[in-house]
Amino acid sequence: MESNDRIRAIMSALRTNDAVSVSELAVEHAVSEMTIRRDLDELAQQGVVRRVRGGAVSLLLRGEEPPFGVREREAVEAKRRIGAEVAALFADGEAVLLDGGTTSLEVARAIRDRRLTVMPLSLQAAAELSTAPRIRLVVPGGEVRPGELSFTGPLAESAIRALRFDTAVIGCCGLSARHGLTAHDLSDVAVKQAAIASARRVVAATDSGKFSRTAFGAVCPLDHLDMVVTDTGLPPAEHDAMTAAGIAVRTV
Repeated sequence: MESNDRIRAIMSALRTNDAVSVSELAVEHAVSEMTIRRDLDELAQQGVVRRVRGGAVSLLLRGEEPPFGVREREAVEAKRRIGAEVAALFADGEAVLLDGGTTSLEVARAIRDRRLTVMPLSLQAAAELSTAPRIRLVVPGGEVRPGELSFTGPLAESAIRALRFDTAVIGCCGLSARHGLTAHDLSDVAVKQAAIASARRVVAATDSGKFSRTAFGAVCPLDHLDMVVTDTGLPPAEHDAMTAAGIAVRTV
């Protein structure tokens, strides 16, 4: 098993167990205990675990968003497919707002060769597009959220409200027919709401795992979305509810 796959498996175990053992993980993954210790040290640096003698204790809180570095390892192939599908929606010359988050980062990677005006709401996406030859890059002001490296605060909101976009690509922490689009961080909620209000078309881009979750902050109800792009793990009931609400749904 490759390192990334093994670390994803360890994180999956941490979601159901409060602690993991170095010796048990080494046997389960057929690697040395030293290899597992290195994996746990990496997760400790990302704030996922606290190292203890013989293993580690989970720091993943059910009411909080996992760190960016953790989410970047989850549903990787699905996020790449979603990113490519979203990129195909844009016409050359469009003005696009690109939300923060790991799925939106895959959209940024998929549009590097396109002719677009793009406002990314994260430093990761801005860096990805900074050397793209035909991208007109516009960045907002505001504070940079630690760990996420996304733009937040009144300066970011006012920069977004001063502009009009053809398409806003919005990420989320949760999405459902009952609760709409939700996010954990309240400052992120305000930025997403400003983005939605400033766009002619709103596309929610998220892996299907988000349909089983509802986060603390309510961003918008379903009827504020024009399209949802997700993977084939989308629950049928959620698919039917979204299409009944007039939302175009694309699964990849």
